[in-house]
Amino acid sequence: MDIPALRAALLDWYDAQARALPWRAPPGSGRRTDPYRVWLSEVMLQQTTVPHAAPYFHAFTGRWPTVADLAGADDADVMAAWAGLGYYARARNMLKAARAVAADHGGVFPDTEVGLLALPGVGAYTAAAVAAIAFDRPANVVDGNVGRVMARLFAVETPLPKARPELRRLAGSLVADDRPGDWAQALMDLGATLCRPRSPLCGQCPVSAFCQARRTGDPARYPLKTPKADRPRRQGVAWVVIDTQGRVGLVRRPERGLLGGMLGLPTSDWSAAPAETRPPLAADWRAAGSVEHVFTHFALTLDVLTARAPASDLIWTDPAQARRALPTVFRKALDRALG
Repeated sequence: MDIPALRAALLDWYDAQARALPWRAPPGSGRRTDPYRVWLSEVMLQQTTVPHAAPYFHAFTGRWPTVADLAGADDADVMAAWAGLGYYARARNMLKAARAVAADHGGVFPDTEVGLLALPGVGAYTAAAVAAIAFDRPANVVDGNVGRVMARLFAVETPLPKARPELRRLAGSLVADDRPGDWAQALMDLGATLCRPRSPLCGQCPVSAFCQARRTGDPARYPLKTPKADRPRRQGVAWVVIDTQGRVGLVRRPERGLLGGMLGLPTSDWSAAPAETRPPLAADWRAAGSVEHVFTHFALTLDVLTARAPASDLIWTDPAQARRALPTVFRKALDRALG
């Protein structure tokens, strides 16, 4: 494969077709990308899409425009602003990293992969992305889009997830000192816009002449995947109690574990089989139906019970405010209870 020609073709395409993203400096603009914005966007994008993450990014940077601002924010405010992005451990680690940058680095992000990896919650991918995009370091940035591009360029026959080390090695073979930040973003854009999971737009691809998967006649076959095991199902109960002032009773979940540190509805344990449940207070509980929610490792069915009762040892919040603060699974249960 003619790597210099492939790189030139992709970078020329990126110069003309780069996506306009709120955390990105356009190619050729001469503007330096703010490391805080790059890091924040990468944390948000780890488990969601650009259209879903962009409004959160605007809200965060409007409210906390610098890493020092975020470091000084109240935990509960940040967690509430994060609601809907999922994986709340990322939000907790994000706060820890912001505070480490503010306290230990004078509010300035480390400019190397090694330095970035030392921050709480920053893994190999995020460190490489920030090093490349914000500091123009020749780092090997491999997300799902880039992995798919590598699998097709080289027609990798090893199925995922076993293929990941090979895909990373192949991506590393294309990294060079010339425009490493633009190169990383060009690969991401190619995977997101043309080299799509289904129905890749090979006729518009700037590197199709180099693509071994296209030569097979079935580029969409790549990357190969190992069949997924069925997702386990769990069950539980969520209690929605409304007091005499129309407020909903919430609890603060334990710091460790799923949805740790978040506000939530009182619930039973979530188990594989129905278990004995104990409501948070004595009341005339009535069934309001059930809701379904899918987490990464299991699917959950929550039976929703509702009652009216005097205020007790819960956190009492206006329902509209509760909806803004609650993770999606509890928001679904609250909406079910309130009709």
